Amino acid sequence: NISQLLLTDNLSTTTNEPLINSPTLTRVNVWRNIYSSYLGNRIQVSSIFSVEMFKGLKLIQPPSVRYYTNFLNHSFRQVTPILRNRKYSNMASYAKIGGLEVHPVLKGCVENEIIPGSGIAAGKFWKDLETLLREFTPKNFALLKKRDSIQAQIDAYLLERKGKEWDAGAYTSFLANIGYIVPEGPEFKVDTQNVDAEISSIAGPQLVVPVDKARFALNAANARWGSLLDAFYGTDAGPPQTKGLEKGSSYNPARGAEVFKISHKFLDDFFPMTEGAKYNDVAEFKLSGSSLQMVLKNKKTVGLADSNQFVGFNKNGSSLSNVLLKHNNLHVDIQIDRSSPVGSTHAAGVKDIFVEAAVTAIADFEDSVAAVDAEDKSIIYRNWTGLMKGTLADKFKKGGKEVSRVLNQDKSFVSAASGKEFILPGRVVFLVRNVGLHMMTDAVKFAETGQMVPEGLLDLMITALASFHDVSDAAKSKSFFNSRTGSVYIVKPKQHGPEEVQFTVDTFARAEELLGIPRNTLKIGIMDEERRTSVNLKECIRPAKSRCIFINTGFMDRTGDEFHTSFYGDAFLPRAGVKKAPWLQAYEDWNVDTGIETGLLGVAQIGKGMWAAPDSMADMLKTKGAHPKSGANCAWVPSPTAATLHAIHYHETFVQDVQQKL
Repeated sequence: NISQLLLTDNLSTTTNEPLINSPTLTRVNVWRNIYSSYLGNRIQVSSIFSVEMFKGLKLIQPPSVRYYTNFLNHSFRQVTPILRNRKYSNMASYAKIGGLEVHPVLKGCVENEIIPGSGIAAGKFWKDLETLLREFTPKNFALLKKRDSIQAQIDAYLLERKGKEWDAGAYTSFLANIGYIVPEGPEFKVDTQNVDAEISSIAGPQLVVPVDKARFALNAANARWGSLLDAFYGTDAGPPQTKGLEKGSSYNPARGAEVFKISHKFLDDFFPMTEGAKYNDVAEFKLSGSSLQMVLKNKKTVGLADSNQFVGFNKNGSSLSNVLLKHNNLHVDIQIDRSSPVGSTHAAGVKDIFVEAAVTAIADFEDSVAAVDAEDKSIIYRNWTGLMKGTLADKFKKGGKEVSRVLNQDKSFVSAASGKEFILPGRVVFLVRNVGLHMMTDAVKFAETGQMVPEGLLDLMITALASFHDVSDAAKSKSFFNSRTGSVYIVKPKQHGPEEVQFTVDTFARAEELLGIPRNTLKIGIMDEERRTSVNLKECIRPAKSRCIFINTGFMDRTGDEFHTSFYGDAFLPRAGVKKAPWLQAYEDWNVDTGIETGLLGVAQIGKGMWAAPDSMADMLKTKGAHPKSGANCAWVPSPTAATLHAIHYHETFVQDVQQKL
């Protein structure tokens, strides 16, 4: 069935001639990528094709449109513009700007929605984009050609030794001889400046969100705070839905009472009271001077075992309406309202418990989105701009009613120590993931040849342009900020080794120079998901030592590259076997150790991969606590609810202590 997916009239042989004008898109690579992606279990749901796209394609056994879409989009996106160019070419008239041809939809988005208010003139931006593309496109293709050259040598090595006894030492020497493993240089420490605390020093969940959907992007932005009661009430992490404890279509007080018991246990564990008192027995929260007191149902008054955990409050009249606690650099907001439907059922009038959840999020241009042409790219650029401006909003139908969603305001409290008002952020700090070097786009083309341009370079320039609305001097008067330190955080995926990281750093520096951005404003997150990056991780961080704010691991991509690299080696373990293989744990540990060795502590995030089962929150609670225990100060989650529950793990483990021990 896999082989049938691409057996069209134009992809009907197995020879290795290039397809169209792509130096890396040969038939051998087609099948290699399909196979490794399939084994890596990287199929995800998306929707970029319509049924009309398939008319005229001669498939031996036509699969469902959804299956073809899911498989092709996530695992082999480069085929998409090729299919479109051959049989369904976009008839839109491109605008010629200098030596570029720009799709009219992208041109309109940039000139009418991103540039106004940025301080950059349209003519200058297009000129700067062309300069960057002409300077770096040849190097981009040279690096892709080098990937193929190295892979061809590895293929030949493995084929020559097929069936022979394996010599790991000889293989390591071979990889060094062909430049796959590079020599390790002298010791160094990263010196990245102007990093927001959410990245440098606050450990917590990291949400990854497809930014092509404004609603999802807003949900992620507002996931800085999450209702612990909702998370337990609505998922399998809460009480079993036995008779009488069903979620139902309206609030079930019986289920709510059980949820309170679980939530009280959370407070007991991380905000213990004096004399061993329990939150199940609290009848009132009150102030005594600047101290927090809890009156129990037996009329006894107790305080916090650590009074420093009480950091703020709000009042409604003479009664407390908010009690703000702090543990492991994360806040918890106990909200009190005896007149509310939930608060009226609680002895102390607690209506909700909000925990600081996703302190950061990644607005994704890459794996989780279907963005392959000018229309798609314009959507994600538009939404990213809205996040940077603080103006992103959306309206949608939910339960038959129209719902409006906007970015949350910051939260205001009275300081328990000083009595003065202070502000806590109401939204995450966003990073943005651009695409890798291997992606091309026809949203912009070189006028003289019609050649598609490297999509990552286009992403970089428009990401930076949109970020003017957050970090420029003109932006300082607005009320919504992403970075309070004037930085732009760009995560770069699919980099193979130090030379490609150096290329990315060079493009960042040139973009800053062209657009007039202070040097090192554009920070880099290095995804450790390709084997050539893993074995050279220290040397990958070296060229980015003044920009690096993030490294992380990821099971699916890293395993997929293992399949891809060793395609002509021996048989692979099934997925469950890979999960238990020694190399995988070594890879995870090596990433943390290298991050610590190169001085990322207190400067950057050391991250772990995605929990890919959003409906299995009970299992996540049981297992994902291993990530902070490993020394990682962030780990990926798929939803705001998952972020709320994963935050519990960062109360269980103070990551900075783990990192210091390591």
